[in-house]
Amino acid sequence: MISVEEATRRVLDGAQPLPAETVGLSDGLGRILAEDVAARVTQPWAAISAMDGFAVRSADVRGAPARLRVVGEVPAGGRFSEALAPGECVRIFTGAPLPDGSDAIVIQEDAERDGDAMLVREPVAPGRYVRPAGLDFSAGDILLRAGDVLTARRIGLAAAMNVPWLAVRRRPRVALLATGDEIVRPGETIGPSQIVSSNAFALAALVRACGGEPVDLGIARDDRASLLRLAGAARGADVLITTGGASVGEHDLVREVLVEAGMTLDFWRIAMRPGKPLMFGRLAEAAVLGLPGNPVSALVCSMLFARPLVFRLLGLPGGREAPETARLGRDLPANDRRQDYLRSTAARDDTGQTVATPFDLQDSSVLTRLAASDGLVVRPPHAPPARRGDPVPFLRFPAGLQGI
Repeated sequence: MISVEEATRRVLDGAQPLPAETVGLSDGLGRILAEDVAARVTQPWAAISAMDGFAVRSADVRGAPARLRVVGEVPAGGRFSEALAPGECVRIFTGAPLPDGSDAIVIQEDAERDGDAMLVREPVAPGRYVRPAGLDFSAGDILLRAGDVLTARRIGLAAAMNVPWLAVRRRPRVALLATGDEIVRPGETIGPSQIVSSNAFALAALVRACGGEPVDLGIARDDRASLLRLAGAARGADVLITTGGASVGEHDLVREVLVEAGMTLDFWRIAMRPGKPLMFGRLAEAAVLGLPGNPVSALVCSMLFARPLVFRLLGLPGGREAPETARLGRDLPANDRRQDYLRSTAARDDTGQTVATPFDLQDSSVLTRLAASDGLVVRPPHAPPARRGDPVPFLRFPAGLQGI
């Protein structure tokens, strides 16, 4: 068995960012930029008014109260074509460009208009209520960088930059193949000794959350023909993830059949729990991850290995965040030679520190505990007994709409 660290290194070593493709702004949410993006316009394009009021020459109102003559009006989207002469002002609205010669805005609350005459009660300094040209950005400024995730905010910025198309990394295509005579899909008739399979749906959701494109190949039965046929359907995928059939039983054929189909096996079995029978190799252009069939094992392994692999293919630097340090919420016995990932809840104590409390039941088939977890307490191989309150590494699950 190899260590988790060694397995991670091998999985990621050969992964290179995928080629770029071009998408419109409306299809950009969640995509990863493949190139830097420069502004094509200056924003704002000219000095504009930040308030409704009157555009003035600040020198004319330095000794306010002062009377000025209103010589025009400029709404947003309009323009006053003449330069202001001394003693003149222009009615102006928010977003409208300042007339030549003006350098400040008197807000309408500080002015009193009577026909073409306007009384300014208070002096204004140059630049008051004026947004200068280029206040936000200038043409040519690089405002979005390769590797940025396109959020709603960044898409809005790209639109303001007058950029309608963006070069983004192609989404990794991740083929998912569940195996086993004993599994059926949700909603199907459950035969004697059969169980409902959750792995394909959970892994597809995880792949989408990471920015990939899942391709469900279905369920392969425990025979060579079925495995070869469905594995062949993974052609064109960047990653093939199998679940089940990777252990040492007589019906665990996945490793043997994939090698027969041309897979180069890198490693099989890893010193971790859950997830000891983990397989990695390459089949043509696709990386192959063979995950255990137990649903908790499959999801924990996919978080530790599939997630950073998809991130690497998207050109992102990480995907496997360093654990934070938490305080242990209960006593734990000494660990054996495998690195343990304990499903745990997390809370804040009175000092604001994270307290991570592993569930008593850590069986790799119990999904309810995983669904109720906030993350994983990491127990290194041969870790000594730990007491409540001891510091421990804690891998927090990603939160939000794209959480795992």
